[in-house]
Amino acid sequence: PDNIILMGCPHWDQDIDLVAKSPIQNVTNVMYTLHFYAATHKDYLRNKLETAVKGGLPVFVSECAGMEASGDGPLSVEEYQKWIDVMERNKVSWVNWSLSDKNETCSMLLPRAKADGNWTDDLIKPWGKLAKESLLKYNK
Repeated sequence: PDNIILMGCPHWDQDIDLVAKSPIQNVTNVMYTLHFYAATHKDYLRNKLETAVKGGLPVFVSECAGMEASGDGPLSVEEYQKWIDVMERNKVSWVNWSLSDKNETCSMLLPRAKADGNWTDDLIKPWGKLAKESLLKYNK
C-alpha cells in the first residue's frame, strides 16, 4: 500500500481517456501510464492527457521521445516542447526513451559511448542532448 503501482492503458498506453472514464476504484496508490512519440502523437493525445488529469486521474508518462513512434525518423523539437509544456502545466512526470547506443533516432548515445557513463557531449546524439536539456531545465 506504500508503493506506487503504474498501470498501463490500452493501445500502447495511449487510450488514457478510456481509463479516465472507468479507473480502478478504492485505491490511492495507482497511477496510469501514457506513452508518446512527439513526431507522431500530437494534439489529439495531448488533449486526452489534459482531460484525464483535469478529471483527477493520476498519470505518469512512462515512455516518451521526440521522434516518430517507430523510434526513428527526424526529431520534432517543436512537438516535443509542446509535450513538455503540457506535462509541466499539469504536473505530470515523465521518463525519456531510450538510453542506448543503437543506430536509431531514439537511442541517446553513439556506439562508442562506454557503459559506465560520464559521457561527453561528443558521445551524446541529438535526442540525448534534447532529453538532457529538458531534464536539467525542468527537474526542480
